[in-house]
Amino acid sequence: MIWNTMMGTSILSIPWGIKQAGFTTGMCVIVLMGLLTLYCCYRVVKSRSMICTSDTTTWEYPDVCKHYFGSFGQWSSLLFSLVSLIGAMIVYWVLMSNFLFNTGKFIFNVIHHINDTDTILRTNNSNPVICPSAGSGGHPDNSSVIFYNDTQVQQFEKWWNKSKTVPFYLIGLLLPLLNFKSPSFFSKFNILGTVSVLYLIFLVTWKAFRLGFHLEFHWFVQTEFFVPEIRFEFPQLTGVLTLAFFIHNCIITLLKNNKNQENNVRDLCIAYMLVTLTYLYIGFLVFASFPSPPLSKDCIEQNFLDNFPSSDTLSFIARIFLLFQMMTVYPLLGYLARVQLLGHIFGDIYPSIFHVLILNVIIVGAGVTMACFYPNIGGIIRYSGAACGLAFVFIYPSLIYIISLHQEERLTWPKLVFHVFIIILGLANLIAQFFM
Repeated sequence: MIWNTMMGTSILSIPWGIKQAGFTTGMCVIVLMGLLTLYCCYRVVKSRSMICTSDTTTWEYPDVCKHYFGSFGQWSSLLFSLVSLIGAMIVYWVLMSNFLFNTGKFIFNVIHHINDTDTILRTNNSNPVICPSAGSGGHPDNSSVIFYNDTQVQQFEKWWNKSKTVPFYLIGLLLPLLNFKSPSFFSKFNILGTVSVLYLIFLVTWKAFRLGFHLEFHWFVQTEFFVPEIRFEFPQLTGVLTLAFFIHNCIITLLKNNKNQENNVRDLCIAYMLVTLTYLYIGFLVFASFPSPPLSKDCIEQNFLDNFPSSDTLSFIARIFLLFQMMTVYPLLGYLARVQLLGHIFGDIYPSIFHVLILNVIIVGAGVTMACFYPNIGGIIRYSGAACGLAFVFIYPSLIYIISLHQEERLTWPKLVFHVFIIILGLANLIAQFFM
């Protein structure tokens, strides 16, 4: 359950993060961030048991924050929780636009017998891997089909554009779904998350088997086709991983359903180990099998599925799986955002259709805007991850532990220094995102 909840869209950006950090540095950073976020999550789980003056059996983590920091703790935890939720919803909108665009493009190309990779830097074999951003300075929209001088293709390109039209098409489908009073219907599709991750594991395993491994080790010098093992852009990976390992705001809720509460720590450690191994497996296989030469490792995209052409059948199936899964999870995230914001402000999660509609229009508008002008999921993930992680992963667990030990007169200098260091790491993680 914890593994399924934690595994999200960040998995698509792990190979890009490893490329930004360098292969050796990236693999080490994944392990270290897994251990650090596990410890902080452990501190969250134990935070209720540190309070002896109240019955905390029904408390959630915002209640713990309120106990130690008053209304500031309650509202600040709400704010950062909303940052994580809305950040996830924006990433979902960008990815859904991407997947819907590539799905439509695949169908159109099949019908019209169009090869959409002829003008893109790519490998020349039966398993093409492409570099869509080569020479474009960014992410091209429909440039791969523009060379066909055909009215139908030009019309398709005009009305089926990844950043100009497709993000708006999703509004008609998803905005009404956000206004449902209950998300129970969508929660029935949670199994799709597990199926999607398992299929991604199969996809990268099959691609790696067909492509083989392409690795060279250069510690500090970048070559034409390979990146150095140590790069100063590694904080971009730590920002992505902060969100990739982020479950701290709901871990207490998830573990409440555990029949054997004494196994909570064990189950938490197993879940984090499985998530870390999954990220290592996906990241290693995608990076190692990326065909260099002829392509440079710098061609690895923020969404590694973008390195496979829209005509690739296995990638088409992955996009279909992920698109349908995200379309069912998106209303659930919107419901959680509504519960947290409107529930705290008005005391009612559905004060009126007008209030709910205004909130949903703002959230959808943010998603559409980012999909049109900043469709970089790696950037969105690392900024939102570093921001919400600053509070829930680094500051609150450490500070609450320090305060509780001080109240019990059990605080020692080593524990104080260690947990202050964790807080400093969180601050550095956030600040570094703005200089990368």
